[in-house]
Amino acid sequence: MLFYLLVACDGLDEKQEKSLKRNLAGLQAALQAYVDEHEADKVSLIQDCDSEDCEDWRLGISQPVKKSPQLKAPVALFNDLAKQYGIDCEAGSIEGGEYEPVSYFGKREGQGDAFLIGAYLGL
Repeated sequence: MLFYLLVACDGLDEKQEKSLKRNLAGLQAALQAYVDEHEADKVSLIQDCDSEDCEDWRLGISQPVKKSPQLKAPVALFNDLAKQYGIDCEAGSIEGGEYEPVSYFGKREGQGDAFLIGAYLGL
């Protein structure tokens, strides 16, 4: 299964959008560092932030997973990013190029739980 975690970029108010745009470089750097560190796990960077409108952005990572324990490190990363940058996150699977969300967590939603996300994904 191809698992993904994204920075939730839709449904933001003006203040949140400004904050996201201001913190974009830091978020991209943190995600790229994680991808580089986990190259053996075939982690890929999702970075589609070309639009002026944050609603159209996709910023995060994808990773093939077979078992819930593989979710611990990426969920911990996004929990840390949520604390540091005040963001919310979306977790789910990619099937046939379609993103299927199963969980939201972060600043407004509360801390993400890798075990629960794994259960939602059917792992």
